[in-house]
Amino acid sequence: MISKTRHAIRLDLQIIADMVEPGSRVLDVGCGDGALLDHLATTKQVDGRGMELSMEGVRAAVSQGLSVIQGDADIDLEDYPSNAFDYVILSQTLQATYNPRIVLENLLRIGKRAIVSFPNFGYWKARVHLVLGGRMPVSSTLPHQWYETPNIHLCTIKDFVILSRLLGITVVQGIAVNADGDTRTMSAMGRRANLFAEQAVFLLERD
Repeated sequence: MISKTRHAIRLDLQIIADMVEPGSRVLDVGCGDGALLDHLATTKQVDGRGMELSMEGVRAAVSQGLSVIQGDADIDLEDYPSNAFDYVILSQTLQATYNPRIVLENLLRIGKRAIVSFPNFGYWKARVHLVLGGRMPVSSTLPHQWYETPNIHLCTIKDFVILSRLLGITVVQGIAVNADGDTRTMSAMGRRANLFAEQAVFLLERD
């Protein structure tokens, strides 16, 4: 089980942190205020860099002494050299990109491994909300109304696994997280995950 109180970071960020080897070179794309980078630097002594779209997030991260620049995952990942990092992280951001396929390819060009987390639109409550209520779901992992959400390419866990196979990407580890924030996890590669998990975290590498 993963402790929710061990460190004061979001559950999916703690799962991501557990996947990173100490002393690694890490690029956190869409790093927000730098919470994960700060945590990794403190607990795993990583050589961390960050890229964040919002200037508010960049300022918050830089104020903590973190190396973070403003950038757009859809555009600026092209400028990074191949194999520049051990891990490239994209947490709760893939669904907000214009071209998730190209972004995913760039993550695994820039890094030896990529770690990606995203909300699962196949979660049963989202299905019920849409089918019975006739409206787009709002939840802890999908907190915005449809008219103000940054999400433009929502997907299910099954969708993501199929895309990974199409791109020749190996799923090293997949963790599907229960909706209630409980630390009990199930394999994201299992049949139950697409229905019962509210979010997923994948550790990926090239075939």
